[in-house]
Amino acid sequence: MSLDSVTQSVDEAVSGFFEPIAKWLGEVVFYTVPVGGTDLPLIVAWLVVAGLVFTGWFGLVQFRKFKLAVDVVRGKYDEKGSTGEVNHFQALTAAVSGTVGLGNIAGVAVAVSIGGPGATFWMILCGLLGMATKFVEVTLGVKYREVHADGTVSGGPMHYLPKGLAERFGKNGKTLGKVLAVLASFLILFFGLFGGNLFQVNQSYAQLVSVTGGEDGALGSSAGALLFGILIAALVGIVLLGGIRSIANVTSKLVPAMAGIYIVACLVVILVNITAVPDAVASIVEGAFNPEGVAGGVLGALIIGFKRAAFSNEAGLGSAPIAHSAVKTKHPASEGLVALLEPFIDTVVVCTMTALTIVIANPASWGEARAGEDIGGVTITSDAFETVLPWFPYILTVAVLLFAVSTVLTWGYYGLKSWTYLFGRSRASEVTYKIVYTVFAVAGSLLTLQTLIDMADAFLFTLAVINIIGLYLLAPVVKRELRTFLEFVRARKADPNAGNGGDDQEPVKTTV
Repeated sequence: MSLDSVTQSVDEAVSGFFEPIAKWLGEVVFYTVPVGGTDLPLIVAWLVVAGLVFTGWFGLVQFRKFKLAVDVVRGKYDEKGSTGEVNHFQALTAAVSGTVGLGNIAGVAVAVSIGGPGATFWMILCGLLGMATKFVEVTLGVKYREVHADGTVSGGPMHYLPKGLAERFGKNGKTLGKVLAVLASFLILFFGLFGGNLFQVNQSYAQLVSVTGGEDGALGSSAGALLFGILIAALVGIVLLGGIRSIANVTSKLVPAMAGIYIVACLVVILVNITAVPDAVASIVEGAFNPEGVAGGVLGALIIGFKRAAFSNEAGLGSAPIAHSAVKTKHPASEGLVALLEPFIDTVVVCTMTALTIVIANPASWGEARAGEDIGGVTITSDAFETVLPWFPYILTVAVLLFAVSTVLTWGYYGLKSWTYLFGRSRASEVTYKIVYTVFAVAGSLLTLQTLIDMADAFLFTLAVINIIGLYLLAPVVKRELRTFLEFVRARKADPNAGNGGDDQEPVKTTV
């Protein structure tokens, strides 16, 4: 029996068993209600409302403290002797690598095809709101992280939900927090294996095959797929063994590289068509409030834009605090401010650049997609670049590979922290997880397991319900932490050596 027939049989068996479960779960999690002639997924409304609430609660923190956030990333307010494993920039790039991915390339193309150019406007707005949510959850992630005896750090919703709720609400809060923490850990782990690993490897392999001769090319065979999967698994395994320091070292180079390649390509298309820019911007603004051919009109464009942004930047899902929690700092809110840059990079910059490139280039495939043709998002984006750069599919392949590898690495770390919370931090436990995760990377090039990936998506957004309830309950804690950090900033401005002397006490270490 050939490898192709074996993998096809596995795919069919998995789909046959899990498809009814995935379908039911998707209908529940992504339940929609009719609004103004279109369907609004309630989970998207849940995420957007959280962004609105936290934007108001913290007085437009994402705008007022944007410059301060950049200064923190640059290391202006670093303190000697701070507990943690990575610096602010490395923590940011590690987290960004988990959100910037294929959705920024393919998902945005689908959004502007269904919702028209105006979806871009609402996508940007949702990204700006998500900055406030990200600030809240990451501040809590650092506030309630655990620093282990070996100096490594664990953080995320599985830590700040039980600790924070116990601190605020006593015994009942502790019980509720523990239940939510176990659920959060399981949901993150499941998504990490299927959405953050298998799917990314599968899609990057598909793109690589498409530019190397298709199924008849060098990598089109099952042997080529297996070789690709083993190479990715080996790379991921080596980096994962080094922990967050190793991951941060890689992503701090990969993320700027992949974003740089992609944004430069966007700028080339935009500059070549510079005279079309004013009309493109006008169509985005006009389409936001007077869209043509979009189901539900303005609300339809708004919902599609919000949906794309919410699914892209993961604000409120509780995943990013895991990476940010490893930062070297004595002030949790300092990293919360750094984290608010994440949706800005992912959605306001990268997603918007993709949308603007498509609108300006106006490839034939985009017009066909808007007319109802079933055309893949990657194809539309690639065609937009190809109008100026005929060889762009090769550059896109490099970008996709960089996006995929960085996402697999980051979700490998997220999954590890969830695994160790559930099964303990013993060496045997960690090695078991890393073996399982690398095997999934190999399987990603051979299998699709689309049904399990659909389940993983539903699980990830179920996490948003759990996480945001906790964020609302713990928001007063975040407000205190922000006040404390701003007082430190004022002291540092008055005395540049403040916080770097020997009088500062080290934070108490929690060992497990």
